[in-house]
Amino acid sequence: MAKDKFEEIDEQVDPQEQSKQPGLEEQMDPEPIYDDKDYKGSGKLEGKVALITGGDSGIGRAVAVAYAKEGANVAIAYLNEDEDADQTIKAIEAYGAKGAKFATDVSDVENCNQLIVDVISEFGQLNILVNNAGKQFPQDDFLAISPDQLMETFSTNIFSMFYLTQAALPHLQKGDSIINTSSVTAYRGSPELIDYSSTKGAITSFTRSLSANIAEQGIRVNSVAPGPIWTPLIPATFGAEKVGEHGGDTPMERRGQPSELAPAYVYLASKDSTYVTGQAIHVNGGDYISS
Repeated sequence: MAKDKFEEIDEQVDPQEQSKQPGLEEQMDPEPIYDDKDYKGSGKLEGKVALITGGDSGIGRAVAVAYAKEGANVAIAYLNEDEDADQTIKAIEAYGAKGAKFATDVSDVENCNQLIVDVISEFGQLNILVNNAGKQFPQDDFLAISPDQLMETFSTNIFSMFYLTQAALPHLQKGDSIINTSSVTAYRGSPELIDYSSTKGAITSFTRSLSANIAEQGIRVNSVAPGPIWTPLIPATFGAEKVGEHGGDTPMERRGQPSELAPAYVYLASKDSTYVTGQAIHVNGGDYISS
């Protein structure tokens, strides 16, 4: 049986690593597939404005490109990966959408408040908030998780979602959408990513609880729970050997590509999901089977 493009690129990944989080897509070999040319937009997000945190690379970049294909204008927030962010903006604009980039640390509440102000100033509206930024720091020894590490992981991964959603909510209207990136680790756990998987469990509960809280406003809140995906966070987190084996233990026997998640985010942002809130879409190659 012939291999598809995702299987072929997975076989090209050699052991590699990066020294700093959240990682740079430009240093990955091969670069992730963020623009699936087989995916054709159909105007599902025409007239919408989206803000995507961690939008410079990985899943965030793939979602930004898919949203642009569907007619949305897209703002991306990122930490300090300027070249990756520039590439994402070029990709957004290549599909005729307006893009804007904002370098900021979303673990800080004042930065989050200012980010929403800046997005509204630039675009005049906000309809889709994608809370996607995240960090992870493996520790085999539970006792080695320091208070500083714990605070950094929680501040970036879950506190930022509270900050940004509180700042964005007054600008959202009926029919708008909030989408949070969770993880397969929220459902099956991870012995070396205890603090990270704990934040992802919190994101799952945050999604369910917030969806009920604002359902009467007509604003939907959902999540996507990725499995092992080829993003900069992987070589920036793990040693070269583990990077080389990444995703090989899933039933599909490969890592996923960011572009394979993007349609789930489009679905949750569009009118296709008007009766969906408080839910999680699992995109993980069979790594976890949802009950």
